[in-house]
Amino acid sequence: MTNKKIALFDTTLRDGSQSAGISFSSEDRVKIAKALDDFGIDYIEGGWPGSNPNDESFFKEMNKNVKLKKAKLVAFGSTRRKGNSAQNDSNLEGIVKSKTEYAAIFGKSWDLHVIHALRATLEENLEMIEDSVKFLKQKNMNVIFDAEHFFDGFKANKAYALKTIEIAKNAGAFNITLCDTNGGTMPGEISEIIGEIKRNFPNDFPLGIHAHNDSECAVANSIIAIKEGAVLVQGTINGYGERCGNANLCSIIPNIEIKLGIKCLPEGKLKAISELSRYVSEIANVIPYDHQPYVGGSAFTHKAGIHVSAILRHSKTYEHIDPILVGNERRVLISELAGKSNVLAKMKELNLEIADENEASGKIIDTVKKMELKGYQYEDADASFTILVDKSLGKYKSFFELKDFRVVIEKLPETGMMHSEAIIKLSVNGVIEHTVAEGDGPVNALDNALRKALEKFYPELKEVSLSDFKVRIIDGKVGTRAITRVLIESRDKKESWGTIGVSENIIEASWQALVDAIEFKLLKENKK
Repeated sequence: MTNKKIALFDTTLRDGSQSAGISFSSEDRVKIAKALDDFGIDYIEGGWPGSNPNDESFFKEMNKNVKLKKAKLVAFGSTRRKGNSAQNDSNLEGIVKSKTEYAAIFGKSWDLHVIHALRATLEENLEMIEDSVKFLKQKNMNVIFDAEHFFDGFKANKAYALKTIEIAKNAGAFNITLCDTNGGTMPGEISEIIGEIKRNFPNDFPLGIHAHNDSECAVANSIIAIKEGAVLVQGTINGYGERCGNANLCSIIPNIEIKLGIKCLPEGKLKAISELSRYVSEIANVIPYDHQPYVGGSAFTHKAGIHVSAILRHSKTYEHIDPILVGNERRVLISELAGKSNVLAKMKELNLEIADENEASGKIIDTVKKMELKGYQYEDADASFTILVDKSLGKYKSFFELKDFRVVIEKLPETGMMHSEAIIKLSVNGVIEHTVAEGDGPVNALDNALRKALEKFYPELKEVSLSDFKVRIIDGKVGTRAITRVLIESRDKKESWGTIGVSENIIEASWQALVDAIEFKLLKENKK
């Protein structure tokens, strides 16, 4: 199989936008298309140009201002409507007006859909498929035929489902993509059905696979189809799509290249897949799924002490691939489950030096366990963990001393708006600083006041910004008296870091996380 090349067909711009909570602007689509092209995708399905102005605007922008390096832009649509001629069908006309060289059109291959959705005869549907493919071919377009609901159609009426794809191929489609549109087909069925197709048709019948994830089998079904001879695979970045999503290209692509040993990307591009996953999730305004295989932040993260001890001796003990292959990285977590190996690995990861490993790791583990009993978790708070290490080993030196702070929140009667103000009094090397600052909410006011007080002593803090703020109630059963965990992510020009605070008082928890964020930055600069 190593001599075979698999074509990658990305449908993120269309299928992905059908995911609940995702809406791409025309500008968003252009950005994603450029990223997909840079990554090495073969076909980018831009949308359905005859269905809405947003899709039409995208194709106009791409034709006018964007030149793709490798990828082929594809216009999507359906076969002509019942009773129409192909020449007078608005859907097909929209595809032609998109001015792309490639078209992907779907047609019914399940007799149930033909009868109940189209309300057409089985023969009429075959004519619609044939007319549509021939029309687009006459317009000098390369046509991929998406056999919608093919696997359900095959199980219901094998002869008719096979006839639909035979008609499309004979009409001129260069690829027949088999669609598991309801996402309920099992991997074994995929194998059996594609085997049946190969027995019924000659070798020059190139197949593709388009799988939905309603039974959590979309990736597996895609891989099975490729092993059975499919030469084109459709999917979306991060598996975005309607209902439970589409086949996830971020899992499919590494499986093809690493597990099957088949090329589908230009040389060296696989390492960019984690970055691409994060980039698309950022544009989609979707929080990345941390446990996503290959590209997720926790895909190569180890917490149990036994696991960490093993991977330090040999990474293959608990990792199926080297994370570097997909542009990801190994992480070790510190928790109540941690052992000496976790601590030493984390210290190495954070470039923290210790003299006596056995004594130091014991002290750090004891401190972590005590803090986790109070509600702290250091999995996403490396900066707070670094400070905890210094405190555990007696190396901690504060850069300032808090004397007092107050936060005032009031509703202004003249505007009805909420107003937040923070007053801080602290000491830096014996010098008392007393400042007041306003903010959009109490935590922002506190952050502004703290920075205002410290920046004259530590001007490097001017380049620090708060990039994320998360609040979690640890025990909701006690209502508003519950312990609150605050996680803050900060960044400067070079990197980002996480800090944590825990308290029954959300302001106190926020203060702890804010102070750790500031002190970590000063600690970094002091080490320089």
